[in-house]
Amino acid sequence: MPDSTYVEPIAEHIWNARYRLQGKGAPTEPDIHASWARVALALAAPEQHGRDEWRVRFQDALAGFRFLPGGRILAGAGSGRQVTLFNCFVMGPLHDSIDGIFSTLTEAMLTLQAGGGVGCDFSTLRPAGMPAAASGNLATGPISFMHVWDKACETLLSGGARKGAMMANLRCDHPDIEHFINAKRRPGALRHFNLSVLVTDAFMRAVEENAPWPLMFPLGAQAVPEGARVYERVWSGSDAPQTCLVTRTVGARALWDELHRAAFDMGDPGVLFIDRVQRENNLYYAESISATNPCGEVPLPPHGACNLGSINLTRFIDAPFSAHPRLDLQAIAGTVAVATRMLDNVYDVSYFPLKAQQRVALASRRIGLGITGLADAFAMLGVRYGSQASMEIADQVMTTICHAAYRSATDLAHERGAFPEYRPEPYLKGSFIRSLPPDIVDAIAHKGIRNSHVTAIAPAGSISLLADNVSSGIEPIYAMHTHRKLTFADGTSKRIPVRDYAWALYHKLQGKDAPLPAYFVEACDIDPAEQLKLQAVLQTHVDQSISKTVNLAVDADPAHYRDLFTQAFEAGVKGCTMFRSGIGSEAPLRRTLHQEPGGG
Repeated sequence: MPDSTYVEPIAEHIWNARYRLQGKGAPTEPDIHASWARVALALAAPEQHGRDEWRVRFQDALAGFRFLPGGRILAGAGSGRQVTLFNCFVMGPLHDSIDGIFSTLTEAMLTLQAGGGVGCDFSTLRPAGMPAAASGNLATGPISFMHVWDKACETLLSGGARKGAMMANLRCDHPDIEHFINAKRRPGALRHFNLSVLVTDAFMRAVEENAPWPLMFPLGAQAVPEGARVYERVWSGSDAPQTCLVTRTVGARALWDELHRAAFDMGDPGVLFIDRVQRENNLYYAESISATNPCGEVPLPPHGACNLGSINLTRFIDAPFSAHPRLDLQAIAGTVAVATRMLDNVYDVSYFPLKAQQRVALASRRIGLGITGLADAFAMLGVRYGSQASMEIADQVMTTICHAAYRSATDLAHERGAFPEYRPEPYLKGSFIRSLPPDIVDAIAHKGIRNSHVTAIAPAGSISLLADNVSSGIEPIYAMHTHRKLTFADGTSKRIPVRDYAWALYHKLQGKDAPLPAYFVEACDIDPAEQLKLQAVLQTHVDQSISKTVNLAVDADPAHYRDLFTQAFEAGVKGCTMFRSGIGSEAPLRRTLHQEPGGG
């Protein structure tokens, strides 16, 4: 019997396929309310005092899709299965040897099998054609091993409802960077990977100056060849400078243009401004970061884990589409306080695929509270996405979430203790911490803080569909109404209409034939500069990162967007991707934003 909680058929399908508890081949939960009850009970287990009271508060936060925990929490908490509740991990250092490469691959497959996506920095692998001293053979390069990982992922997860998601990163000065940039031009290549280039400040200066850009790789124990050019670089996988041999030099601007062309044509790679990530990391004193989770919103150290949840803004608006709609910031702050505690409890009830992941994750206890339904919330408030009013609302919302989460995390530290890697003096000197209000900084100084990081904005694709197809993450409304192909367990499929939440609500309240106001806009109608400006406003209050895909029309002029990533760098964001409707990229998770065009 259909659950009356849902309006959109796609929402109930997502719940039934991904999040409904199944036992011995048959569903054991009659409706989404039972799923919320299961999750609340499981996450209340670590509570030492007032456990039943917290269970009720957790369930209230989940009810009506106000708080949407990460998909692994929704699917796995209280299920009795040996699965991880963390959506994603970054793998340990990839050692440049056959043993090292396949050892890390084994760890990656164990992590994927347990339900977690993985990210990995492939920059530690020597470039194609470089001699391998131990064997005398020539290296095949990092991209060749990425294909091995991709095939292993496909084999491991074939037939499963949840597809494997991986992120591959490569430094902008690695000799195989051009091969990496164009790795997805062959149809079907690396379909389980998202790709992001690790872009440094030095490279951006070279682009601006149209300067030559040296490509290089660490020499390790090898002697410097006579007449060779070398540089000292802090390379991936090491905290100390290494002597790097320059293999050749390219034009920085030409390489940057090549990256833009590939992203425009294929949707990959994206960019990660890695020096900015390192500089603004709350744990700059304790960890080095060179990789992210598959969608890029959580930069992580080796073996780090991301623990995510999203506040559904559409559920905090009174009198939507009226003359005086109101966004209830106080209710958002209250939900954030409960959600912070819920996510902290995830650490104490989750299975970890690897002991190293458990050790690193517990050292920081980082969480990632974000938002979803932002574009729908704008529409419900009568505001156009990208307008000055939308910037001001976004600033208010994320300020509220950030400050409420930090206050809750300091209160938790007073009750439970600070995260193990907390060191008061360097932590309080971090650039993001210094940007917080004085009362929060003083509270951290006196109480410590339970979670090293508290905010990140994920794409929230599947959980947004679950919540009756609210606009995902901070993305604009992709399409007011469209069709989506659903594939069922028996292999059959059908196309069903999919309506945006705000669009459907507007017509429910105003009548099915009511003309849409001008503040209803789709992604391709919003200037990318406005999208990046909004992302930058939100980033000010996000201590990790934001997953953002700038959606372009299929007939967009490439010349018009050749500086999109430069604009992203200048705006102050930490990363960015672009995607053109109708292109052939099959990147995992990013594609959750893209549906088949159509009416209905």
